[in-house]
Amino acid sequence: MSSILFDEFAFWQIHQLHHFILIWIIDLIILSIPVQVVFFVNYHIQKSRQLKTEIDALKSKIHSSIELATRIGEGKLNRFEAADDELAAALIALGKSLSGTRKKEDDLNWIARGKERVSDILRITTTIDELTINVLKATIDYTGAIQGGIFLPEGDVLVNAAAYAFNRQRYEKMQIPIGKGLVGEVAYEKQMIYRTEIPDDYFTLTSGLIGDKKPKSLIVIPLMQEDELQGVMELAFLNNKLPKYILHFIEEISNIIGRTIYNLKINIRTAQLLKESQELTIVLKENEQTLHENAREMMVAQENLEKSNKLLANQIQEVEHGQKRLQALLTNASEFISIYNEKQELVFESPSVKRILGYNDNDKVSGMDPELLTPRGFKTINNLFQFLLETPGGEHVAQYTYLKKNGEKLFLETKGKNLLHDPAIRGIIFNTQDITERKRAEKEERMKSRMQSLSENSPDMILRISNTGKLVYVNPAISKFIGVPSTEIIKKRIYELDIDPQFIDFVRTSLSTMREDPKQMVAEIEMQSHGDMRIMEIKAIPEFSEDQELESVLFVTHDLTEMKIIEQEIKDKNKKISDSINYAQRIQTSILPDTGVIQQYFPRSFIFYRPKDVVSGDFPWFFMKDDIFYIAAVDCTGHGVPGALLSLIGYFLLNNIVNADKDLSASEILDQLHQKVRRTLRQDQDGANGRDGMDLALCKINPKKNELQYAGAHRPLYYLRNGELTEYKGSRKAIGGIPLAKKIELDFENNIIDYQTGDKFFIFSDGLPDQTGKDGKKYLNKRIREALTEDKDATMAHYARFFSKDFYDWMGEEKQVDDVLLIGIEL
Repeated sequence: MSSILFDEFAFWQIHQLHHFILIWIIDLIILSIPVQVVFFVNYHIQKSRQLKTEIDALKSKIHSSIELATRIGEGKLNRFEAADDELAAALIALGKSLSGTRKKEDDLNWIARGKERVSDILRITTTIDELTINVLKATIDYTGAIQGGIFLPEGDVLVNAAAYAFNRQRYEKMQIPIGKGLVGEVAYEKQMIYRTEIPDDYFTLTSGLIGDKKPKSLIVIPLMQEDELQGVMELAFLNNKLPKYILHFIEEISNIIGRTIYNLKINIRTAQLLKESQELTIVLKENEQTLHENAREMMVAQENLEKSNKLLANQIQEVEHGQKRLQALLTNASEFISIYNEKQELVFESPSVKRILGYNDNDKVSGMDPELLTPRGFKTINNLFQFLLETPGGEHVAQYTYLKKNGEKLFLETKGKNLLHDPAIRGIIFNTQDITERKRAEKEERMKSRMQSLSENSPDMILRISNTGKLVYVNPAISKFIGVPSTEIIKKRIYELDIDPQFIDFVRTSLSTMREDPKQMVAEIEMQSHGDMRIMEIKAIPEFSEDQELESVLFVTHDLTEMKIIEQEIKDKNKKISDSINYAQRIQTSILPDTGVIQQYFPRSFIFYRPKDVVSGDFPWFFMKDDIFYIAAVDCTGHGVPGALLSLIGYFLLNNIVNADKDLSASEILDQLHQKVRRTLRQDQDGANGRDGMDLALCKINPKKNELQYAGAHRPLYYLRNGELTEYKGSRKAIGGIPLAKKIELDFENNIIDYQTGDKFFIFSDGLPDQTGKDGKKYLNKRIREALTEDKDATMAHYARFFSKDFYDWMGEEKQVDDVLLIGIEL
């Protein structure tokens, strides 16, 4: 009962308590705790299962990685094995890196073993022949090559020192020029050649290899000691491509082999020198006793020599003093001495020659130098030498001229003597002195005497007046002008003479002016003489003393009266002649065509016409009939008035010939002109000797046929088409003149040209090519041709300007030598 009461109390109390919301919340919290515990336990169980799965997977990956690492360590990694995760990828990368490193180590170890093997061979080898074959065998065996060779340089070629192929030594010898073939190229360039493509026709002369099997790859490498070539090694392989470590191995042993070959050469040379030294030592020992004995004798001789040297030194000093005295005498002497042998070769010449002839110590010159002797002087010296050569012991004197360094002429006198028989001389000796002043004094004396004679007989009045105005000398001609004998005038002063005041004023003015500025003066004055007015030319010439001071003035008075009269008459005649020639020039100009006339029919044309004198022997000729045009450049014999007269004959004869018959060809026109000129000048008559005539180039132009005919008498035609120049030469025959006897005279040659629009032709007289320039050379046809072809697009206006300017530039200050005529026409 008590329990029932308890239960009722509990439920009632519980019910009573649950009236509060907070109690319900507490109950819910209490009830949620077991639920949470169950949920947490389930979650933990699931998480543990998931972790166990991940741990198992991780253990599997670790096991796989351990197996992979084990294979990497054993070097059994498959290079195509894939990685499942990052660790495997890292291990595979590490494995590959370790494999590459192991491969490099294996390659380096292989190279090191090979180098050690080769080095062992090189250490035990004492000759180059053994070295080359042993090293070659070892290299071929070690690298797997099938054949090879070593070549050593000898001059400009490589000689086969060792050859090895298919496990046996070969003994064929060959020579390969450096620079030829692969071996020669390697020797020249000093660089390795590695070839994997070997031609099928590769043969032993080029490669140095022998054998029946063709290699698949080839190495040719120089054997070097620093930069010096010691040899070339060649290796052939059956493999298409060689591993890099083989190439590195061959490169490294090549330097070792090169150094060893160089050292062997040095050792061999050292051994040879040592052997020679040992042999020389034996000889020296054998001669040592003899040397000791000779030394004792030399000591005795040395004592005697020292005594002699002291005596000799005193004598040498005396000789040196004597030589200095002699040198001073020879250098400052007023003459120089020369000695020649019998071949006219200089043996000795004293130093004074340079001073006397005006040269310094650096100049190579002698007293008989043919380049400095005048031709007459050279001949004189040669004659003197020949005379003395033919006269033993004889003496002779010659005078001749010589040129100093500054161009001044010297007069030399040479006294020669043949002393070839004298053992102390053994030559021909010449004593030469400068006699220029003596010659000048003699010449002045002769000139004074000659001037005195000329003055005494001169028709001119000559007076010498001192600078004080006193008459020192007058010639006899003065009496003709003033009527007083010359002997009564001496010692008087000029103003004391009864002479025209104008003459006295000129003398006074000249004396006063020359005291300040002593220069020659010339004047013309009119003066009275015996009642007649005379025109006199007076020259005042200053004369100087030895101190170059004005000493006197020489007045030379020349009567110009008659000459002035004649001169005026000549001027009057010249004016009349000039007027006549100018009128003739106006007539000739009005008849002859100019550029304007031709340009009416050929707009692109020009005439370059320059007469030498006022009128010309050259003339242009132009004629038109029935739409046919004729044009010529004519050069008549001579120039000036004679040439102009002949030009008029040629002009009118050409007009008549063409006007009479238009069907004549260019050559037929010249044939008729030739006969008519001869008939006009009467050159066809017996006894005629006139050679006058003309040269010309003639063109006949037919525009309807586009045809140009050309014929020439000594003068050419230059034809220009598209920049290409064609020269048509005229016949070697002139118009007019007398033909040679018994020689058939040929007709003029006719040339027919089918021209095109734009073609250009040029005809000219010989005045242009014959003109001389500043250097004396002629203008020549070549210069004309070069000017025409220099620019193929040049216009006729350009040619007109060019030849006008170029002619005067070429002529410069030279005189025009002949009439000049050049005609150019564009068709």
